[in-house]
Formats: sequence, C-alpha cells, structure tokens
Amino acid sequence: MGRVAGKMALITGGAQGLGEATARMFACEGAKVTVTDINGEGAARVAASINEAHGAGTAFAFQHDVTSEEQWKDITQKAHDAMGGLNILVNNAGIGGLGSVEDETYERFKKVQAVDVDSIFLGCKYAIPLMRAHGLGSIVNISSIAGIIASANYVSYNTAKAAVRHISKSIALHLAKTGGQIRCNSVHPVFINTPILDGIKEMFGEEKGLEKLARQVPLGKVGEPDDIAYAVLYLASDESKLVTGAELKVDGGISAM
Repeated sequence: MGRVAGKMALITGGAQGLGEATARMFACEGAKVTVTDINGEGAARVAASINEAHGAGTAFAFQHDVTSEEQWKDITQKAHDAMGGLNILVNNAGIGGLGSVEDETYERFKKVQAVDVDSIFLGCKYAIPLMRAHGLGSIVNISSIAGIIASANYVSYNTAKAAVRHISKSIALHLAKTGGQIRCNSVHPVFINTPILDGIKEMFGEEKGLEKLARQVPLGKVGEPDDIAYAVLYLASDESKLVTGAELKVDGGISAM
C-alpha cells in the first residue's frame, strides 16, 4: 500500500476501462486522482465511487474533450487546484479505428490521430509547467502493441499508436534535458477486455471474439484492465525513478514472435 502516497494524478479517459482501473488503483495506493472523460457523467460516477471508498476529496471529475486545446488549458489548472498540485499525468483517452488504407476514410483517420496523438501533445504541453513545482513527476502515455506491430486493417490505429510511442521518447528527452524531475514513458497493451473490443464482440459474439483474439497471444489470454493499471502504477511511482523514454510492453509475449 502507498506506492503513490501523496501523489496527485490527472487521468484522461477515466470513465471506464483502463482509465477507471488506473484511477481506482492509484486511490488504493494513496494518490489523489482527477478523472476526465468526454463522458462527464461516467467520470463523475467513477470519482464518486472512489470517494465513497477512500473518503471525500480523494477523487475529482471533469468532462473533457481531449482534442480541445482550450479545454486542456482549463482542465490542467482545475485538476491542479482541486488536488492541491499535479505530479502525474496519465494520457489514456483513445479510440480505435478498423480499416485498411483503402477502406478507411480520411475523416476517421484524422479523428483517431486527434484523440490518440494530439491529446498527448496538448496534455503534456499544459501539464508539464504545473508539474514542475511538485517534485518528482511522471507522465505515462497509453500506446498499444499496435504501435509496434502493424496490421493491414488498422491503418489509423497503427499510425496513431506508433506516434504515441515516439512522442513519448521526444518528451522524455526534453524533460531530461530540462532538469530530469519529470519522466515520460509509454505502455503498450495487447488486447484488453475493455469497450475498445466491443466491435470484435459484436462481430463474432463475446465468447468467440475473445477466443479469437486470445489465440493470437502466446500466453493464450486477453488481458484485464488491472494488468495495465499495475504497469502504469509502476511507471507513475518513484520506484521507476530511473526509467524514462521507455516502452513497457504488456502483451502476453506477442511482440517476441
């Protein structure tokens, strides 16, 4: 217990899935958390549940369009003020995109880049100045194994998640050069049983869809949200104080093939 005690974390895409699991785990380990999501009601539900479990003032929630520069300026300051500081940023918000270069529409391609990549640029740009005043800090950007291993049918998602991997390295080097108090890393999950798999479940049925995905993973299983939350927890904590510019693969061995 207490692996992030005293820390103050802003987590995007926190109304469900990986963001919700991470927020709950951080609160269990002693952090204050601000949960944001385009689904403001969902974010508020998660924050209320965390406060019920850990006491009022542990969690805060805001509706947040992560593609909006103006909202990022506002949300980072609101999170900072609500928690009394900011030293962890988890850029988790993201969407998928199914389609080849010939099938995908340009509008959909641009939307995936805006949500999955632009949000990280904006989040880091406006959170870093606030984080500098609060000791050791950590930025964790959620990429995907799809950012390392390509697929013919995920041109938008492959492109976006590969960009997340590289922007994280650029940010890490910038932060190291400017004092080294804040680190930046990326996490690369394999298939995780969250709403991002809903399309596969609808196409094949839940049981068959998950089995189909699991057969592609050497460990033979689809992950659970906590599998990723534990990885994020490590990178957010001071346990990883010498880790920056790294990519943590939580992929059941698929990238080893």
